[in-house]
Amino acid sequence: MQQQSKINNINSISQLVRVLGLPAPLHPLITLVDYHNVSIEMFPKGEKISLDFYKISFKLTFTGQIKYGQGHYDFEEGGLAFLKPKQIVFSPEETESYEGIALYFHPDFIRNYPLGKTINQYGFFSYDVSEALFLSAKEKEIIANLFATIANELGNNIDHFSQDVLVSQIELLLNYSNRFYNRQFITRKAVNHDIITSLDKLLDNYFEEENSLKNGLPTVKYISTELKLSQRYLSDMLSSLTGLNTQQHIQHAIIEKAKERLSTTNLSVSEIAYELGFEHSQSFSKLFKTKTNVSPLEFRQSFN
Repeated sequence: MQQQSKINNINSISQLVRVLGLPAPLHPLITLVDYHNVSIEMFPKGEKISLDFYKISFKLTFTGQIKYGQGHYDFEEGGLAFLKPKQIVFSPEETESYEGIALYFHPDFIRNYPLGKTINQYGFFSYDVSEALFLSAKEKEIIANLFATIANELGNNIDHFSQDVLVSQIELLLNYSNRFYNRQFITRKAVNHDIITSLDKLLDNYFEEENSLKNGLPTVKYISTELKLSQRYLSDMLSSLTGLNTQQHIQHAIIEKAKERLSTTNLSVSEIAYELGFEHSQSFSKLFKTKTNVSPLEFRQSFN
């Protein structure tokens, strides 16, 4: 059996700065790293890395592409990328990957604040690196100022107010990122509409090729894998543009296919449910009525 490659786990901010060859952090739970000050030899190329804390990377300017896993991230306009604790990433092979600034903060730093409970609502921490946030010139200026404010606060003597100020700055950074991601979903309509078209075609083919008979109902994981997008990014993008997340798009496709079967065939409700991938016809009937306000039989009778 092939041995799995070792994962380099970094469990504290202090351990991180030691690995990067930097001085001890000014605060044990949060630090800013300017990668101009980091030796590119600190991490072996292509090594698996897992952090026990959050990371927000900010690249102000960069020309070219960086390879992450099987995908590429075009940093030409600069941007933000996010990692949550325990995500496994590969140390990049290109030296340019270490440009820019990164904010690292441990979950314990925000644990006793409202942000500690709401941070999971910022879906971009679950996006792939290739789904990073592209920034306009004005947006880059806003983010650069926020990073400068955080750097300035970390450079001051730590007092009773330091953590309150820093947590509020992190929350402001995340709220701006939410706003800018929503803008990105809208301004990249051509690309995103192609994704929606591919999604609809994928679902149509799934039922036409009777994959549901073999594999059951299509799942969010299956759809996102086929479209080569993270589950959270796909759902957030769809919600922004259509008002429906991925699961709701799947359900819409199921209902439309069920309506077609009910109105054009003599298959029983149970047979249609089975054909669509439901284990129990009751689950199908419940979903159908929830979405249409009528039962499958009542819908069929409306055509007679």
